[in-house]
Amino acid sequence: MLANIRIVLVQTYHPGNIGASARAMKTMGLTDLVLVTPRQFPDPEASRLAAGAEDLVANARVVGSLEEAVADCVQVVGASARLRSLPLPHFDEPADMAQTLVGNAAEDPVALVFGRERFGLTNDEIRRCSHQVSIPANPDYGILNLSQAVQVLAYEVFKAWRLRPGSDYRPARPTPERQPTREQLDHFHAHLARVMQASGFLTQPHARTESQLQALFARAQPSRKELSLLRGLLSALEDTRPGD
Repeated sequence: MLANIRIVLVQTYHPGNIGASARAMKTMGLTDLVLVTPRQFPDPEASRLAAGAEDLVANARVVGSLEEAVADCVQVVGASARLRSLPLPHFDEPADMAQTLVGNAAEDPVALVFGRERFGLTNDEIRRCSHQVSIPANPDYGILNLSQAVQVLAYEVFKAWRLRPGSDYRPARPTPERQPTREQLDHFHAHLARVMQASGFLTQPHARTESQLQALFARAQPSRKELSLLRGLLSALEDTRPGD
């Protein structure tokens, strides 16, 4: 489904914005990038700012017109400020747009179209779209960089896809760290008790203090790696002598 969602950049002026937009796309699972008559492409700056999404830049298709870029799409959403003079359906909320776009992408290609950095899409280009969408922003300063706009709308699209019934989205999960054995914990607590006695922190057996510390570490549930770090700290303290 995400493979059917196309990002179209029209006459991008700065090649770095192509790379930054590709990076924004890849973080949200989008891979289909089409460039309409970019001023300068390919360009090393585009690859540099892709920062891990160089494959999207390398595979980007360059076409000569917006018509060519979206000819096979069943829905084309132009990202722009709302133009009431054009009778296009307009999404005031990007989330609503994303749900519709993702629904159509289940069967056919769809496109999100972004205009030039300086003045966006022309009226004629917006007329080539089936819908418009705007990004709500601070009314006193609603200016987004091209790649920022791509990131915002790509995120909404990814969220809409992720929350669909039957989505195969699986978040990346860190590999759980191994927990220490009871024997390793016993050795640690015995080591801690020796260091506390030797340091003068405890001048006589304090069962309550030791049990409280044992309870503290039980709540913390240190991993084997963390327990080894603590043992190293205790060993370093044992080796320290006054005047060292």
